[in-house]
Amino acid sequence: MNTITVAAAIILNSSQQLLVVRKQGTDCFMQVGGKLEPDEAPEQTLLREIQEEIGCQAQIQQCIGRFETLAANEPDHQLISYVYLVELATEPHIKAEIAEMKWVDVGQKDVQLAPLTTEIVIPWVKEYLLVSV
Repeated sequence: MNTITVAAAIILNSSQQLLVVRKQGTDCFMQVGGKLEPDEAPEQTLLREIQEEIGCQAQIQQCIGRFETLAANEPDHQLISYVYLVELATEPHIKAEIAEMKWVDVGQKDVQLAPLTTEIVIPWVKEYLLVSV
């Protein structure tokens, strides 16, 4: 199975909603982030992709870890994701290849989400919110 390596952002708003985006020509909403360039550290990739996709400067708050899931939009591909909790310096807005952006509640069921979001991110956010309250 082919692999894709990405860096992905967990971005929460003051209402504890999660920011997800849908790229043009795809059905699944996913974390802001993208593929690593050759010789690029995941943290560099993440900050670059946040700027490209939602036009924000950002600060990495915490490394969540390295995870493996199925890719959302590439059949028969394994996704290796470096996931980080991120704080945005400004309000996000759609740029680059993003078709749609939304804030979702972690329990929301009416949005088609990528495997990384449903299997890794949402369980982590639920736990994080319990601990940080």
